[in-house]
Amino acid sequence: MKVDLRSDTVTKPTSEMKEFMFNAPVGDDVFEEDPTINELEKYAADLFGMEAALYCSSGTQTNQIAINVHCKPGDELICSKEAHIYKYEGGGIAKNSGTSVKLLDGDRGRITAQNVELSINDPENVHYPLTSLVCLEDTMNRGGGAIYDIKEIQSIRSLCDKHGLPLHLDGARVFNALVETGIDYKSYAQNFDSISICLSKGLGAPVGSVLIGSRSFIKKARRVRKVLGGGMRQAGIIAAGGLYALKNNIERLKDDHENARKLAQTLSEQPWIKDIMDVDTNIVVAQVEPSTSVDSIVNKLAEKDVHIMPFGKDTIRLVTHLDNSPEQINYAQEAIKNI
Repeated sequence: MKVDLRSDTVTKPTSEMKEFMFNAPVGDDVFEEDPTINELEKYAADLFGMEAALYCSSGTQTNQIAINVHCKPGDELICSKEAHIYKYEGGGIAKNSGTSVKLLDGDRGRITAQNVELSINDPENVHYPLTSLVCLEDTMNRGGGAIYDIKEIQSIRSLCDKHGLPLHLDGARVFNALVETGIDYKSYAQNFDSISICLSKGLGAPVGSVLIGSRSFIKKARRVRKVLGGGMRQAGIIAAGGLYALKNNIERLKDDHENARKLAQTLSEQPWIKDIMDVDTNIVVAQVEPSTSVDSIVNKLAEKDVHIMPFGKDTIRLVTHLDNSPEQINYAQEAIKNI
């Protein structure tokens, strides 16, 4: 039995999703004439109470487009030192937008309003770049799927309003946060000027992300998408997977969270595990004992066809998703016990 816990990006579309995609009406999206993409964009925007949305090929693209709209070359944005936009998007902040980054320490990658305020540059001092954007990530990948406290988000929003700064959310796994907290989507979204939503992780779509914001913001974002080569034609075939995912696969994310807690419990009982981050959602990050090699754990599990990721020199990561059956989770637990 193969169990793939490397990432929730490995999910495959179900037969129902593929049927929905196969029958999707299409048109030229650069002309804004693809009915399925138009429906997806409207559905996503309405879900969060935003004015407009833009379908893109990936979460990296939606994040980079947002940064490019919000920032000018020579500006500076503020984010966690563990943020995906900084660590895992190929240096795109510098390459695409000519923007520098002020990196903050945080609790499992979650930064605070107090730290943000201390990091905003004095706009009157010509020695410093202009602070032009604050970025959050919820849930926080490097923080083991950590969820932001909504009160902290609201404090950061108030601070951004005070300084005239936009607030962007890398919401690659935002639905994991929202199904866990039960916070109303629209109330949550009103804290942000732009949100990137990934459809191809726990939601199970094969490709794509959606960027949401105001009409004027999305109009600018559409131009940036074109410049980055992201203008697609009859892409409703793939967008349909995302539309199906939003309509059918959100609430079931709770199952992934429960499976992650089961795996974390099993790991915590092993002598070769030193510590495990609190499991808030579908990501398990565990630190191995100094006497244990991360590679040896990864390889021993792979021999049993259980696949996980090394996540640093002394850390492993397991991510649960909709392709993990109860039998697979049980099998993975037994494999962990028998290393």
